[in-house]
Amino acid sequence: MRIRLYFIALWKIVDPIYFSCTRLQHLGNKRNHPSIFRVRLTCYKGRDVTLSDGTVIKKNDVLLKIHLHNARLLHEFREMDSDLKKAMILYKKVKESFPHLACYLEQHRDVKDIKGIIGISVLNKGCERLGFDSYTISSPWYKWFKQLAHYPIYLLSTPKPYAIWKKRPSPKYLFMSKDRLLNKYGTSIG
Repeated sequence: MRIRLYFIALWKIVDPIYFSCTRLQHLGNKRNHPSIFRVRLTCYKGRDVTLSDGTVIKKNDVLLKIHLHNARLLHEFREMDSDLKKAMILYKKVKESFPHLACYLEQHRDVKDIKGIIGISVLNKGCERLGFDSYTISSPWYKWFKQLAHYPIYLLSTPKPYAIWKKRPSPKYLFMSKDRLLNKYGTSIG
């Protein structure tokens, strides 16, 4: 337990360096950080997908890529043992962050070119209730790479590291069209 807390503290120190080396941006009020998302524009490189609202995402479409602020989440969850409680709090934080995401998208200079949002996460159970469509990553190499990249987060987030060998979650693409995001979460902050 103590080693896990040291790694979480170290991650929180290293995270600003990582952030400064990426094109990620914080959403919302920077002082209070109400949004759990960090974002950047990306060109989609996967297979074509048709979302539940009929939006078709094709190779090279411009999407807003969302990243959870994992260092912040791990720090906030460091003393919690209940995975259910963590899941409920995470769900609430993501839901509360969507209006900030919608506002950011509405005000983005490239809003007309952006087709939707994309994330890749092992935390994909119940994502449909938030408005996401989830899709399996088709490339076995990319899926393996993402599983490897998410592994330290998963390892640090569980109070029982021995249990991770029994159930290793698989990362999935999470998509939401721009129209669905703006209709569901737009103009609700201000």
